[in-house]
Amino acid sequence: MKLSRCSKFVHAGIILVAAIAVLALGALPAAAETFRIAIMQAQKGAAEKFAPLEQYLAKRGVEVELVPTTGYTQAAHMFAEGKADGMFSGSGVAGTMIIKDLAYPVVRPVNMQGVSTYWAVVIAPKGAAPFVPDASYFQGKRVVYCALASSGEFFFRSLPGALAAAKSTAIAPSHQAAIDAVAKGEADVAIVKNLVWNNLKAQYPALVEVGSDAGQNPNDALIISKQTDPAFVKRLTGILLKLQSDESEEAKSARAGLNILGYVITSANDFQHTLELLRSSGVDPNFDFHF
Repeated sequence: MKLSRCSKFVHAGIILVAAIAVLALGALPAAAETFRIAIMQAQKGAAEKFAPLEQYLAKRGVEVELVPTTGYTQAAHMFAEGKADGMFSGSGVAGTMIIKDLAYPVVRPVNMQGVSTYWAVVIAPKGAAPFVPDASYFQGKRVVYCALASSGEFFFRSLPGALAAAKSTAIAPSHQAAIDAVAKGEADVAIVKNLVWNNLKAQYPALVEVGSDAGQNPNDALIISKQTDPAFVKRLTGILLKLQSDESEEAKSARAGLNILGYVITSANDFQHTLELLRSSGVDPNFDFHF
């Protein structure tokens, strides 16, 4: 049957409208996916810390859910059971998750000075002997450090015989608290993160860095549970890697709020020194996040 000129016009119009509708639907953002970040329950200010990143990701179709956990052991179980997707973590905990085959790193932040790694430094009163990486250095000394830190407990325990040589060891709630303990005469030596010491050393004129670890560790890497959908991880990683060059207002806000330039790709290869440190400390797949 032949169409009249008017019918042909109407028919073409319907096709055009349908085509526009298809294009419009294709341009709509995909349904939001949820990124569940494991957070220590005692981690004060967690919501504020992640707010800029949360808004940045939400604009790109990824909703952030903060999943509370009482400790790293529970976080490990959550990873294994698929109840959490990721965690921004210090290298000690990240490396432990890698050794336990529960998670893998994807990105890490680059701070405003262009730095994305750190190492342990040994802090003592001025006049103290220079540090040597041997258990004998700690003979008779009171040592303080943060638990499960590559720039703390793991570094100390990686030196064979250090635990037996020390007069005592103490766990500090933070790197600054460890430095304070030496400043107050409550400890002879503190093992802390170099980035923290560099920011605070002007406040401690009576203390000095007497030595350091020879290797470096990735700082605050994002580790992802092996139970998380690889396609989602690829999309999330791509979004985070674009943060540095993104000139949108939410990207600028995220960079300013996190005080970073952006993120760089990170893999287990970047943890080579960290993993050696952990294994020397006694960490294996059965390690339960405490000694």
